[in-house]
Amino acid sequence: MNEARRTVRMVVRGRVQGVGYRFAALAEAERLSITGWVRNRADGSVEVLAQGPGEAIDALLAWTRRGPPAAKVQSVEVSEGEGMFASFQVRPTA
Repeated sequence: MNEARRTVRMVVRGRVQGVGYRFAALAEAERLSITGWVRNRADGSVEVLAQGPGEAIDALLAWTRRGPPAAKVQSVEVSEGEGMFASFQVRPTA
């Protein structure tokens, strides 16, 4: 199964801070058994680093394009990520 694991970095832009995005992302990642982290960024975006099976990553990516009900996602920039994570956590703003 390790060969099917992917690590991706997503930068989500739009109305994504102050709407519960990070904690909704945490719940969705845990539901999908994804590890990594989420944090607000000083520029108003939200950054997600996610690691897990390809299908779960695809599902999380689809979720990031919607976000929680109060969010208005304008764009999601996706790139390859790296690292190893034991769980999914909310990190401080960077």
